[in-house]
Amino acid sequence: MSSLVDAVLNSDNLDLDLAAVAGSDALTPAPQRRSRQRSSSRPGGPPSESLGDHSDAEGFPDDEVVGVRGTDRKRPRNIMDQAIPRVVDQTGETLQLRFEEFLETYVEDPTSSGAPPSSVITSDKYYIAQIHGLRIYNLSTLYVDYQHLMTMSNGILAGAIVAEYYRFLPFMTRALHNLIAKYEPRYFKEHRQPTNSSSETNSSLAGNGMSSQADSMGDKTTNQQTDKLFTLAFYNLPLVSRIRQLRTGSIGRLLSISGTVTRTSEVRPELSLATFTCENCRAVIANVEQTFRYTEPTQCPNMTCGNRQGWRLDIRQSTFVDWQKVRVQENSSEIPTGSMPRTMDVILRGEIVDRAKAGEKCIFTGALIVVPDVGALGLPGVRPEATRDNKNAPRGGDVGGSGVTGLKALGVRDLTYRMAFLACMVTPDASTPGQATNQQLNGQASNILVSLNQTAPIDPQDPGDHAQEAYLNSLTPSEIEDLKYMVHSDHIYSRLVNSLAPMVYGHEIVKKGLLLQLMGGVSKVTPEGMQLRGDLNICIVGDPSTSKSQFLKYICSFLPRAVYTSGKASSAAGLTAAVVKDEETGEFTIEAGALMLADNGICAIDEFDKMDIGDQVAIHEAMEQQTISIAKAGIQATLNARTSILAAANPVGGRYNRKTTLRANINMSAPIMSRFDLFFVILDECNESVDTHLAQHIVNIHRLRDDAVAPEFTTEQLQRYIRFARTFKPEFTPEAKALLVEKYKELRADDAQGGIGRNSYRITVRQLESMIRLSEAIAKANCVEDVTPNFVKEAFNLLRQSIISVEKDDVEVDDEDEENLDGPDHSGSRERTDRDGDSPMADGDDNDADDDGNPAAARPPQAPAPAGGRREKTKITYDKYMTILNMLVRRVNEDEMTAGEGVEEEDLIVWYLEQKEDELASQEDLETEKDLVKKVLRKMVKDNIFMQIRGEGLDGGDAAEGSSRDAEKVVYVLHPNCAVEEM
Repeated sequence: MSSLVDAVLNSDNLDLDLAAVAGSDALTPAPQRRSRQRSSSRPGGPPSESLGDHSDAEGFPDDEVVGVRGTDRKRPRNIMDQAIPRVVDQTGETLQLRFEEFLETYVEDPTSSGAPPSSVITSDKYYIAQIHGLRIYNLSTLYVDYQHLMTMSNGILAGAIVAEYYRFLPFMTRALHNLIAKYEPRYFKEHRQPTNSSSETNSSLAGNGMSSQADSMGDKTTNQQTDKLFTLAFYNLPLVSRIRQLRTGSIGRLLSISGTVTRTSEVRPELSLATFTCENCRAVIANVEQTFRYTEPTQCPNMTCGNRQGWRLDIRQSTFVDWQKVRVQENSSEIPTGSMPRTMDVILRGEIVDRAKAGEKCIFTGALIVVPDVGALGLPGVRPEATRDNKNAPRGGDVGGSGVTGLKALGVRDLTYRMAFLACMVTPDASTPGQATNQQLNGQASNILVSLNQTAPIDPQDPGDHAQEAYLNSLTPSEIEDLKYMVHSDHIYSRLVNSLAPMVYGHEIVKKGLLLQLMGGVSKVTPEGMQLRGDLNICIVGDPSTSKSQFLKYICSFLPRAVYTSGKASSAAGLTAAVVKDEETGEFTIEAGALMLADNGICAIDEFDKMDIGDQVAIHEAMEQQTISIAKAGIQATLNARTSILAAANPVGGRYNRKTTLRANINMSAPIMSRFDLFFVILDECNESVDTHLAQHIVNIHRLRDDAVAPEFTTEQLQRYIRFARTFKPEFTPEAKALLVEKYKELRADDAQGGIGRNSYRITVRQLESMIRLSEAIAKANCVEDVTPNFVKEAFNLLRQSIISVEKDDVEVDDEDEENLDGPDHSGSRERTDRDGDSPMADGDDNDADDDGNPAAARPPQAPAPAGGRREKTKITYDKYMTILNMLVRRVNEDEMTAGEGVEEEDLIVWYLEQKEDELASQEDLETEKDLVKKVLRKMVKDNIFMQIRGEGLDGGDAAEGSSRDAEKVVYVLHPNCAVEEM
C-alpha cells in the first residue's frame, strides 16, 4: 500500500494517476471522468464543505434540510434535474488516511523532551498525548512539528502537504476531527463541529469513536453552534522565506515568513460557515463556506423556488471565528540596497489571534492567498475594470458598433486583488540581525503551549516564584542545567559584564550600566494606583569614535524587543504615537511609535543631542510616568510605554570640554537630564598602553573576525540568564535601607558644598530612586532575593562615576596693581616652591609667590628675579581657592552675627592656620600657606566678597600709596553685595 501512495504522491498529475492505478475509470461514469480530467489540468481550490449531498450515515438530526435539490428524486422533470454525483478527490482521501495514521502512530524520541508534569495524562504517542491535552487545557489547535512529518514515508507526505497545503487542508482537518472523536469523544461532542454534517462521506474513516457519538446527538438543539473550530498548526519548517521573495507561484503552498509586526487590528468575529434562509420559500441552506468575502448561495435548492437574490443570514446558526489582521514589515537586516521595506497583511484566526504584538519579530507559518483588495475598492475615482476597447469602431448602428451588451455580470471585471498571508502559527523570532532566520522549537506534548512560546508574556505583577516556574517550563533539560551552573557560579556579575558586547574593547563601567539596564529594577504600584518605574534610563556622552553607537546596535541585536532610532530623523509623533486614517474603515486609529514598539524592552536613540527641543519634550512623560497620552483627531488615549531609554549624544562642539558642566557640554534641558539614571562620559584621552591594546584588538577583529574574541558566555546563554534573572523581585534589608539614606545625604552634601553648577547636575530625589533601581538590578544580576549593603555601595559608586566633577581653570591670586608697582625698584620678587602635598600648585614645581606688600609679613631672604624682568604668577586650583574662600567667609559671617565688628586680619590668618595645622609639616609650609591666605584675602576684597576697614576709614584695596602702608590694623567685614547663602 505504501508503494502505491509513494507513486501517487510523487506523480505530477496526482488525481489522474491515482484513478488509473486503482482502475476506477472503468467504474466511473463518463461525465464525471471528463469533469475530473478537466479540473486536474490546473490546481483546484479546497473542496468546499457545502458541495454535494449530505451524508445520511453521520451528522446531526437537526442538520437535515427539507426540500433540498436531490432529496426528492422520484420525479425528475428532465435530465438536467438529476442529482450530480459528488466529485471525490481520491488523492485528498488517501492523504487523509496517511495523515491520520501519522498522528495516531508517531512516537517521540524520549531524550528530546523533558519529563512531563505528573498531572497530565501521558502517552508515548506524541500527538495522542496532545489530543488529551486539548481537553485538559480546553484548547482547539493541534501543533504539528514538520520535522516529525519528514520522518513519515521518506518525507513524501510532508512534500505533498507543502506543495498543495491549501488543497489538502480540509482533508487534514477531517483526519484531526476523526482522531479527536475517537480519543476524546466527550470533548468532541461538547464542541460540535459544523463541518461534520456534510464532510464525512465515508463512514469507515471515522474509526470506532463515531459509533458512540451518534448515541447522544439528539440532545443538540438547532440554535447550538460551535464555540471551537479544531485546527492544525505547523511549525519548524526548514526554510523561512523573506516577504520580498513571495510570488504568485507560492500561492497555496505551506511556507514560513519572517518579519516585524508594525500594526495589529482589534480581534473581530469572522463569518466562517454561514446558514442562510431563502426569503421566498423559507428554505434553510446550512454551512455555506465563506471564501474571504461574504458568499451567498448561488441558487435556492428548492425545485419550485429558484431564488438567486433574496437571502437572509441566520446569525444564530452560523459559525464565527476570531479574526485579526496584522501588518508585517520586512526585517531591517533583509532590505536590499536602495529599497523601501515591503509590507504584507497576515490574517490570524482562532486561537492564534493576539499572539503577535506590535514591535515583535515573528515567524509566521501558513499559506499565501489572494483576496479582494477592499482598500482599493473604497478609493474615490475610477475603479479599475476590464472594459471592451471600441475606440476605432464605427459609431452607427451597424454590426459591432454598439459592442457586446449583457455581459456585465460575467467574468472578472474588478482588477483589485492582492496577496495576503493566511497564518496557522506564530512563533517569536529569536535570531539576531545578520543571522539566518530559522526555527528550532522543541515542542513537548505534555506542555505544548509553553514549550512553543505561545503563552502570554510574564505579568510584572506576578510573584517571582510563578514567573520562574513558567520560564523554566519552556526550557529543555540541558538548558536548565546550563542555567543552574551559571546561577551558582562565583563572581557571576563581573563575568556577565565581560561577556557583554565582546567586540567593544574596554569600557567596563558602561557595560555594567548596560547589564543593569537589561536587568531592570522592580516596578511597583502604590495603593493609590501610581506606577513607580523600574526601568533604567542611560545616556552615553562621549567624544567621536568612542564606540557609542556600537553599544546601541549591540543592545538592539541582543534584545528581541528593542528599537533603534536616530535623533534628527525622529519626530515627536514617530517616537510616541501617530494618529492615522485606516485605509479599510476610514476611521482614525493609533499607530505605535518607537517607544510603544519597545514596550517592555529598550528604545535606543542615537544622536540624542541633535533632536529638536520640541521632540525631546514629547518623551518626558514616557521617561518618568512610562505612559503616552494622546488627544487628537477625536481620540483620547493613554498608552503604555514601559521602556528603558538608551541615548547616545555628542558633546557640543564635537569634543567634551572638561572645564564646563555636563549641562553645557550637551544640548539638553534640565528636566530631561534629571530623568536619566546614569550618565556615562567617555573621553578620548591619549594613553600609550590603552592605545596599543585597542589597536591590537581592532586589527585582530578585522583579521580573525569572530575568532578574535572569546567571551565566556555565548549570546544565547546571556539571553537565557537575563530572562531568568528578570523574574526575581528583590527586597531591601534594613541595613541596606539605612545605607541608602546615608549615601543620598552624602550626595546632597557634596552637591551643596560645590556651589551652583559645580557638579554635572543637581542631585534630586530622582537620583535616590536611581540608586534604589540600580541596587535592585544588581541583586537581580546575582539572582538573589535580598538587596544587601554591598549592592547599595556598588550602585552608589556607579552613580558617583556618572557625576563628573567639572574642571575649573586655575585661579590667579596675584594682585595686578602690585605687579604694576614692581618696576625696577621692586624687581626683587621671591620665588617659592610649594611642597604642600594636599594642595599642589597647578604650574608644577616652581610657583612664584609674591609678597602682597603688607609690612606685617616677615620677609624671608629674596631670590634673584628671573631673567626678562617678568615674574610668574601664583596659581592655585579652583578647588583649593573655593575651600579657603568658604572657610574665611564662614568665620567672618559668624563674627558679624555675634559681635558685628568684623575680624582683624591677623586674627583671621591665625585662625585659618590653626584649622590647617594638621596638614602643615614644617615651618616653611606654614610660611607658604600664610602668604597664600594673604593673597586670597586680597583677591576676595577685589571680587567684592570682603571689605577692608582701616583706622582712617575705608580702603578700596589698591594700596597704591606707600605712605599708607603702616602698621595699622586692618579689619575685614562682608561686602554688602556678597550672597552668603550661595557660598
